[in-house]
Amino acid sequence: MSDSNSKNKPSNIGRRQFLKRMAIGIGAVSFSNWQLMNAMPLSAVSKAKSVIFIWLAGGPSHLDTFDPKPKAGKDYSGPYRKPVATTVDDVFIGQKLPLLAQQARKFTIIRSMTHGHFGHETASYVMQTGTLPGGQLVYPSMGAVISYKKEGVYQGNIPPYISLTSHSKRFNEGGFLGPQYKSFATGGDPNKADFVVEGLGKQSINPNHLHDKKALLKSIDSFSKKMEQESLINELSIYQEQAFSLITGDAKKAFDLSSESEKTKSRYGNTTLGQSCLLARKLAEQKVPFITVRSGGWDTHKLHFERMEEKLPELDKGLSALLEDLDQRGMLEETLVVCGGEFGRTPKVLWEPPWNGGRGHFGAAFSYLVAGGGFKGGEVYGKTNLRGESIIENPVYPWDLTATIYHQLGINPKGTLPHPRGGLAYVLPEINHNKSSNGILTNILK
Repeated sequence: MSDSNSKNKPSNIGRRQFLKRMAIGIGAVSFSNWQLMNAMPLSAVSKAKSVIFIWLAGGPSHLDTFDPKPKAGKDYSGPYRKPVATTVDDVFIGQKLPLLAQQARKFTIIRSMTHGHFGHETASYVMQTGTLPGGQLVYPSMGAVISYKKEGVYQGNIPPYISLTSHSKRFNEGGFLGPQYKSFATGGDPNKADFVVEGLGKQSINPNHLHDKKALLKSIDSFSKKMEQESLINELSIYQEQAFSLITGDAKKAFDLSSESEKTKSRYGNTTLGQSCLLARKLAEQKVPFITVRSGGWDTHKLHFERMEEKLPELDKGLSALLEDLDQRGMLEETLVVCGGEFGRTPKVLWEPPWNGGRGHFGAAFSYLVAGGGFKGGEVYGKTNLRGESIIENPVYPWDLTATIYHQLGINPKGTLPHPRGGLAYVLPEINHNKSSNGILTNILK
């Protein structure tokens, strides 16, 4: 997929990228100048301030997580034939998620997600944009759309779209909105003692040195004004101010886990996923609109259950701690937590060589968890058959979930975005034109 926006204004994009790289020289990174454009109208008063999207890259098995099928037999459940009871009557989840089971009254399980795509790139695109591929436009991710729509509303010094810790490798997050709307990726590993956001330099960096560099850049700007449009110089100035704010201001503290107690860190789990969830909570405290926690390793074609012995306890500890922590801090109602991947995995275990107990890609039926931000807790929505192979109640399509997330943030899912070649594009074209759309999932909202 290519970014159709890149063909329309090559000269401006080139100059902007050059100016941004100058800002990078003082420790900044390339991120959206979210205050330069006017925000489109919101649909209503937003119920959520932030979204934390725990993205399980590769696709988690719904049978091993939120839709166990112990009666289907070993060929489907493998060794996980003892699902754990939750705090909600008659609701069970995977046996490796006992801590999450204790938080069940805080979340809703959607057991009827479907899109029918079995390739990573296509499925990732569909789940993260809420649109189908194949049109003339490459659509932006949810985080990019929310960043655009929140311009002028979100006033924080931290970029509005953060990835912990890397960008999506499956598609262009910025889509036709442009590369400036891609997420700000921290890099590094929050579970390491020496974790620092890549591009911001060491925590002990001398602010005086930075101000010297700032003065130098101002002198360069004076010369540049004779060569460039005034608007581009103003844009560079804002990028510089954002860079210095991130490096020397209070915003830097949001990325610093050293202020958290060892008890809190241990509660989330001493893993990359666990500490990323803790960092996401700190960013949500700063009202950052969209935070992606990217967890890899869920593409388990081989030795699936051996991998799950590691991945599921990490998820159980990190996600359960996040939900409990947000609730205890009074933040859950304004923080929308979403957890899932691009698809599920084949309900039937592939015992034969070369898979030796693996699960393949499966986009026909899979599960998602949603919590906070105005979603109900203690609910299960949708249903699959005895073996988890097909949906028999309330199918939920990616654009339905995306529309609901937008709605909870006060963004009209039937609204518009600026078309890169003039005119307007829909926020979610599937909601307007696709007959298989349910629209906003009002049944699981408060």
